[in-house]
Amino acid sequence: MQLRFSLYGALIAINRTYKPWLDSLGITYPQYLVLSVLWEDDGQSITAIADRLALEPSSITPVVKRLAQAGFLRRTRNPADERQVQVRLTEKGRGLRAETRRLADALFRRSGMTVEELAALNRQIQRLRDAFSRPDED
Repeated sequence: MQLRFSLYGALIAINRTYKPWLDSLGITYPQYLVLSVLWEDDGQSITAIADRLALEPSSITPVVKRLAQAGFLRRTRNPADERQVQVRLTEKGRGLRAETRRLADALFRRSGMTVEELAALNRQIQRLRDAFSRPDED
């Protein structure tokens, strides 16, 4: 079997596991990713969030707008550069973090892997992503 099928299948299975949990919290998986970045380091620009997620800012902007409409975060223009939008969690957004910790615990148990195994797998996948993100050398 090709690597891409295994990766794609694993992603689908993980997303299926996340979906009921995230539905109960009223957020989507892309929204969860944005919130996760802000839980790590609040007060970032759209560009910084996109960079952290290895996505384009144009794909993050609508997700951030929906999170702001739902009251999970605030968007403000950077006074030093009006083109830049700064994003900060609200109290509601910070409060959601505790709810998602149960999700992380459940996913860990479901994986059947040790913390060390999951950490090693994560590093390998990041290395693979980074390798394919570099410009083609051909």
